[in-house]
Amino acid sequence: MDIRSVDLNLLVVFDTLMRTRSVNRSAEAIGLSQSATSGALARLRKTFDDALFVRTAATMEPTPRAQQLAPVVRRVVQTIQSEILLPPQFDPAQARRSFTILTPDIGEVAFLPGVLRRLQDEAPGVHLHAVSRPRAAAADALEKGEADLAVGYFPDLQKAGYFQQALFTSSYECITSADHEWAGRRVTLKQYLAARHVLVRPDGREHLLDSWLESRGWHRQVTLELSHFMSLIALLPGTNLVATVPQDIATAVGRHIPLQQIALPFKPPQLQVQQFWHRRMHNDAPNRWLRSLFYEVNRRDSGARLGY
Repeated sequence: MDIRSVDLNLLVVFDTLMRTRSVNRSAEAIGLSQSATSGALARLRKTFDDALFVRTAATMEPTPRAQQLAPVVRRVVQTIQSEILLPPQFDPAQARRSFTILTPDIGEVAFLPGVLRRLQDEAPGVHLHAVSRPRAAAADALEKGEADLAVGYFPDLQKAGYFQQALFTSSYECITSADHEWAGRRVTLKQYLAARHVLVRPDGREHLLDSWLESRGWHRQVTLELSHFMSLIALLPGTNLVATVPQDIATAVGRHIPLQQIALPFKPPQLQVQQFWHRRMHNDAPNRWLRSLFYEVNRRDSGARLGY
């Protein structure tokens, strides 16, 4: 028998007939007309080359072939109903699985603490793996399933095939050590550009501020380039270095060392922080739960600062 010739709806009719022993009651249970149910029984008989159900004085009794098929058909119908047709469910409290989050080190500092506290209470068996990739590699990682979610500033993902959800809007701040010579002074653009800047490029990523300054023909004197924002904790104290960083980094670094914030001599560009996922994961129940959690924990109103 060629499986392509078998209508799975016929198995539902067979299973119902086994339980009701009646064409009329089967038709009512399935929601078909009596003639449609009789027609389905005729197709079943042809498919299996057996009468399957024989009319007696009161009921339709199964043949030996039908009795042989009955438990197998029951399992198939139950599997379709419970594992194929049932909407996918995800119970975070019982889950034992890992999610990979694509985010730069700023995201590890800003986004993960609150999420981890929620996981401890709501999903203790869920494990997070935070990874950083160059922006050009982010789309490939999501498309191939190497990452479940990207959180941060990813302009390369604002294209077809990817969903996005805004978390908050941020900007840049200029920070120095607490005893920097600029303390209490207003800085001109000429002074700002001539200062000894420390520039952070995680994974070689070019930040929006870099291209924004260059588009205006402004070039900073860069003394040091780093791969990790949190290295500023060790490098700023006791130096005349200047760092212009996203607001969340300024907040996080300021919790570890004394800083002063310097008013920038220009209005910096805005950063739209979002979470992204590939379209093939859009209806995946675990992924829906994950991005809902990140949104609830990390969404901020306009002007709100990072808080743990």
